[in-house]
Amino acid sequence: MRASVPSSKDVFDAIVVGSGATGGWAAKELTEAGLRVCLVEAGRNLDPAKEFNEHMAPYETRYRTFSPEIERTRFLQKKCYACTEYNYKWFVNDLKNPFTTAPGKSFEWYRLRILGGRSLAWGRQSYRLSDLDFKCKSHDGFGEDWPLSYADMAPYYDKVEDFVGISGQAEGLPQLPDSKFLPPMNMTCGEVMLRKAVKKKLGWTVTIGRTAVLTKPHNGRAPCHYCGPCERGCRTRSYFNSPTTTIEAARATGRLTLLTDAVVYKVLMDSDSGKATGVAYIDRVTRVPRQVRGKVVVLCAQALESTRVLFNSATRQHPNGLGNSSGVMGHYLMDHIMGGSASGRMPMLNPEPWIGPPRRPNGIYVARFRNIDKKNPHPKFIRGYGFQGGSSGGFDYSARGLGKEFKEVVREGSYGIRLGGFGECLPQWENSCELDKNVVDAWGIPVLKLNCAYGDNERHMLEDMAEAAGEMLEAAGTKNIRTHKRMSTFGQTIHEVGTARMGNDPKTSVLNKWCQAHDVKNLFLTDGASFVSCGNQNPTLTMMALTVRACDYLVEQFRKNEL
Repeated sequence: MRASVPSSKDVFDAIVVGSGATGGWAAKELTEAGLRVCLVEAGRNLDPAKEFNEHMAPYETRYRTFSPEIERTRFLQKKCYACTEYNYKWFVNDLKNPFTTAPGKSFEWYRLRILGGRSLAWGRQSYRLSDLDFKCKSHDGFGEDWPLSYADMAPYYDKVEDFVGISGQAEGLPQLPDSKFLPPMNMTCGEVMLRKAVKKKLGWTVTIGRTAVLTKPHNGRAPCHYCGPCERGCRTRSYFNSPTTTIEAARATGRLTLLTDAVVYKVLMDSDSGKATGVAYIDRVTRVPRQVRGKVVVLCAQALESTRVLFNSATRQHPNGLGNSSGVMGHYLMDHIMGGSASGRMPMLNPEPWIGPPRRPNGIYVARFRNIDKKNPHPKFIRGYGFQGGSSGGFDYSARGLGKEFKEVVREGSYGIRLGGFGECLPQWENSCELDKNVVDAWGIPVLKLNCAYGDNERHMLEDMAEAAGEMLEAAGTKNIRTHKRMSTFGQTIHEVGTARMGNDPKTSVLNKWCQAHDVKNLFLTDGASFVSCGNQNPTLTMMALTVRACDYLVEQFRKNEL
């Protein structure tokens, strides 16, 4: 069912563009504060009762999970583990949604266009940043500090976690602040062995992943029952996605208007007042151009999409893109590096393999341990990395042989273990995006051209993370250890941030510390584009907390008639 189209005469208190993790929070916070909000989504509406299929067996799919439609229309999206025959229609059609790259540069851009966006299929790992991240320049001299501190963010992290529900284990680490946790998920035997050995021999902390999956009833939602494929939805609402949580809460206020199938391409401006007056969009189905008007515009479309909208919103007063008087917009694009890892076997654990163990939707996490102390810097790189991974037993699918011998090896089972690194990418001016006016999408909107590459700091970090992963596995008695050092493609981690960074100086930033555009006071941007640096932690929890903080300020200014 398509949402209704608002009247052209209707003026909302706020327009929120994008319905994912941040857009859902903006809609919830603003409607609950009394504002009339229009939530605009480029994709279609969603019916969780019909489309969430986490319990569907492979034989129930039309092509037994090998749909030719994915090969033809999602040839890039299919590289994402979450894009399968079960849910591929949530992901963009690559034929209709192109982008370009600079010569010799690669980029992987994974996008969902549907109510809820990437919150439907995200990895759910939820970690706070610390002042080691917010005040990174003060620590090592590179880049810029954020115009806020951990103390500024802590109450908003609290608020998000109270509503979302984050399971995890408190560890008391300054570089990885503890959250307001639900009970942690249990570690496997191999993970417990790793945790104890790494702490004893290396002094580093292995903990259970901090994840937006419930382990007990919470805010009317049921706990996880470990069925496994969260990327296909969750009918029990046990993991966080915006349609079944924040957007549902916004709807309950009676002050939310939902507008789907609306591909926003431009923020509308009043040249006399210098204020935003709404957004222009193309109806995704009919291709009819339309507008929706509002007193405040909040962009939550995802870092690159929000930046694309601002570039396409150029006016005579803003010739380089709306809000880009600094010339910074589009620059300092970041995405975490992956590819430094290690794996092996734990022969001291002899599992009894079976086909149906619980599928814990979580792994383990190793907190950053490099460059924590200014007095002990790594000689080859600044910043740091963390690890995600896991250990479990099961059938030995790598067994070789024939007949009886083969069957015996398979039945004996195998206990494997793996750690994969997530490293911080430095904010570099050269890593950027811009409009490619020679290429348009299916709705005639100019696309982005991406020009990104990792540098020497990331390469040295990758080598160290592989070696450190191997060192930890060896400490736990792992055998047949294999290390891997193959750097991921930019965008592959799906943590892209930084193209409209915040700052105190309008000459070197796009947004102020409230995610408010320096150049247009009733325009806010609260997704990952606002990041000044990316830390090594997954960014979504911080994006949500930034959104809640920005909305707090927005509501205060709105009531004072300052916007």
